[in-house]
Amino acid sequence: MANHKATKKDIRQSEKRRERNRYYGKTTRNAIRTLLATTDKAVVAEQLPKVISMIDKLAKRNVIHKNKASNLKSGIVKKLSAVA
Repeated sequence: MANHKATKKDIRQSEKRRERNRYYGKTTRNAIRTLLATTDKAVVAEQLPKVISMIDKLAKRNVIHKNKASNLKSGIVKKLSAVA
């Protein structure tokens, strides 16, 4: 266990960050899943920018790597354009 005050604080901060990152990551994954399950073009056109924004925010916050974000966005657009 940590002995220094700063180390204890760092552990508390990292736990908060971890929970926050898990929440945003899971929320984004669920949004992607629902978007890919949708077949209505109007709903897809409305939701696609929101989901792409969520992915970009995860990459900006270093929750996921920027290349993974790019691959996710590319795959989503590819699948949705094939459906449309």
